[in-house]
Amino acid sequence: METEQQQRESVNTPFSQDTLAIEGTDTANLPKLPPAPEAESQWQQISRQVSQFLEQLPEYLGSFFSNYKQPLTTVGLIVAAIVTAKIVLAVLDAINDIPLLSPTFELIGISYATWFISRYLLKASTRQELADEIQSLKKQFLGE
Repeated sequence: METEQQQRESVNTPFSQDTLAIEGTDTANLPKLPPAPEAESQWQQISRQVSQFLEQLPEYLGSFFSNYKQPLTTVGLIVAAIVTAKIVLAVLDAINDIPLLSPTFELIGISYATWFISRYLLKASTRQELADEIQSLKKQFLGE
């Protein structure tokens, strides 16, 4: 009996379907809500989010680059230096694999080092001449 009474009470809530309009009111003149929009499918939601992201991507990238211009330039130069070093080492390794070219380059290197030592490093006057040339090159490249 108690359970029957509890069930009747739960049915008589103010929002239940049994609630009737007040008698004597004209429901035709009452404002009506617009129909509920149709639910978007999951693909439509995803495509809308992707299109919004792609629309704002140039702004994101522009602000990111303007905020981090110096670090990005530094990282780019480091990466370029590493790539250049790897390419140069690969070219030198390929040249070194050619049979008679490797000893020829070694002979040229030894000859140039011998000439440079005898020309600039053995006498004090020629060492001073070398220092003057280095200073003039610094002034040309770096300014005074």
